[in-house]
Amino acid sequence: MLLIEGLTKQYKTGDRALRGVDLTVPQGQVAALIGPSGAGKSTLLRCVNRLVEPTAGKIALDGVEITGLGRRALRRARRQMGMIFQEYALVERLTVMENVLSGRLGYVGFWRSFFRRFPAPAIDEAFRLLDRVGLAEFVDKRADALSGGQRQRVGIARALIQDPAILLIDEPTASLDPKTSRQIMRLIRELCAERRLPAIINLHDVGLAISFAERIIGLRQGVIVFDGPPERLTPAVLTEIYGEEDWSALIRAASEDGEAEGAGETAAAAGQRQTGFQGSDARARLT
Repeated sequence: MLLIEGLTKQYKTGDRALRGVDLTVPQGQVAALIGPSGAGKSTLLRCVNRLVEPTAGKIALDGVEITGLGRRALRRARRQMGMIFQEYALVERLTVMENVLSGRLGYVGFWRSFFRRFPAPAIDEAFRLLDRVGLAEFVDKRADALSGGQRQRVGIARALIQDPAILLIDEPTASLDPKTSRQIMRLIRELCAERRLPAIINLHDVGLAISFAERIIGLRQGVIVFDGPPERLTPAVLTEIYGEEDWSALIRAASEDGEAEGAGETAAAAGQRQTGFQGSDARARLT
């Protein structure tokens, strides 16, 4: 569980990105952060893993207070936070498998990481994850040869191989087309359900938030102005978050999409496949 109390971030310029944010995200919950640009969404995510240092407040993950940790303890705590980035943050010249295994760098010694040699259980898990995200046949392909959707799937697998306690996801669909965006959001939601893994997703696309998140948190000028399920996200609430606009059609379309998604997942669960891709050549190079 993630617990945030009184989180404030004020920059040296005097600008306040977050103003006393209180938030609890329980195990297994997928929560979407929405709000206009500059509302504090990305800052909130980066304060959780202290890529941005909070000015005040408390952040605790599974009982460990993150805000008070020293450098070494913070490195250990970050193993429990899987970060998925808008621009993927892959090493372009490395293969898909090597990029996924980079998620284990916090667990191996310096020389193993330097020569990219990983324990057999980590490699086995990387193969399982790549199969699960639909990239079993791309193990040896370089990252710079992948499409945007494929890159984001690599980023998801890299985050999961950390065996995290939470996923922090910053604009995962910003660079993707609408169909691929829905596929990525569907995959994230399925993986969180399978692992009982909480996730906070920063999204600009309100329709995706309504369709795929079970909880929506609306930020405006660093303050939470809405916190509730998608069905409570009314035109009046969206006007409070973003400003005046006709939101009725967007909400109606997104709600219908969400209902269709639920029906599709029920049908897919009965016929979920498993594959046995071995990838022996890649395995040999990495042990």
